Amino acid sequence: MAASPSPAPLPRPAVLIAGAGPAGLMAAEILSGSGVAVTIADRMPSPARKFLIAGRGGLNLTHSEAPERFLTRYEAGGDWLAPMIAACPPAALMAWAEELGEPVFTGSSGRVFPKSFKASPLLRAWLRRLDAAGVRLLTRTAYLGGGTDGARLAGPAGEEVVPADAVLLALGGASWPRLGSDGGWAPILAEAGVPVAPLVPSNAGVAIAWSDWLRSRFAGTPLKRIALTLGGARVRGEAILTRDGLEGGAVYALSGPLRRALASGDATLTLDLRPDLDVAALARRIGRADRKVSTANRLRRAGLAPVAAALMREAAGAALPAEAEGLAALAKAVPLRVSGLSGLERAISSAGGVRREGVDDGLMLKALPGTFVAGEMLDWDAPTGGYLLTATMASGVRAARGILARLGLPEVTPRWLRPAEGWNPRP
Repeated sequence: MAASPSPAPLPRPAVLIAGAGPAGLMAAEILSGSGVAVTIADRMPSPARKFLIAGRGGLNLTHSEAPERFLTRYEAGGDWLAPMIAACPPAALMAWAEELGEPVFTGSSGRVFPKSFKASPLLRAWLRRLDAAGVRLLTRTAYLGGGTDGARLAGPAGEEVVPADAVLLALGGASWPRLGSDGGWAPILAEAGVPVAPLVPSNAGVAIAWSDWLRSRFAGTPLKRIALTLGGARVRGEAILTRDGLEGGAVYALSGPLRRALASGDATLTLDLRPDLDVAALARRIGRADRKVSTANRLRRAGLAPVAAALMREAAGAALPAEAEGLAALAKAVPLRVSGLSGLERAISSAGGVRREGVDDGLMLKALPGTFVAGEMLDWDAPTGGYLLTATMASGVRAARGILARLGLPEVTPRWLRPAEGWNPRP
């Protein structure tokens, strides 16, 4: 008797991911490892362009801060992101990079970097692993819409419809639009009934109306070892004086408070040019110089660079104080009136996006069942320092798990994705 033919294998569930940034790629890793057929569509010629640009300065992957401090960096979004990050904490991202062959190290600031200081080797290894898992990556291909009835794509060969048991939108925010994330999805989702907060610049420079003299003499000059204060927020770090204002880490960290202050009509930064000294100590240093020496040289001998003296003179609006105590007080609290933030085209990230009430716990859009969202499309904000990437990738994991739950599929958890002791979501 002839043997009965083997039954044909059941088709694998299929998921379409729109966007090949860190959130989309991370979701693809979890889904493909759990037996899902994954197609990623990205309208740019190559994937993860913003990830690569961010890596030019060293790719700050995550941060080693204690959980209670780490989560405060997200301000109001910390409660929402806490369980996502607890399930994909910094230690897991470090293990993920190590597993891809890119060892990491923790700097003196607590920031975590690949030892290569580059994003490109990590991305190449990541894409190779996804390719080996059967993930289909389509570049120069735009997502046109559709969901479980078939996702519509437009690529070099024209339009096609791909099967999709679920769709994940990981299209990014609205910063650096030349790299692909222009926020064009926001009005489309809003029209579909999804609550969307306006997309606004974050981690952006500030506009300050410098005098022509200051701009011509000092544009491009770094301000090292300074502190900036706005309201109750104080940040130590560095900045660069630009033709139109200030940029740099110390400025970016105050993006949230600055947006709120600008909305209320009064945003004045207080610049401390010597945060390592109090007023009395700085006055003693300035007072050591002979009064016959020019004020600029008295300040220089006290450790204040020419750009510092120029900023003090700009703020004074006339001659600088003659007495050491007055000079020291001004150096410790130079008022800088901010007229606005740099636009989205220059911002490192954006705030705003799909509001928390618009998604369920698995990040599925309540108005569009079967469609999920992750990454900077969600309404949260964070400073640079590894916090942006951590939350982006953790949300990709959360969305992938939400998709698996909806499809009734068990998760095959990768070895690197293990909770870290002490990383528990806040109540």
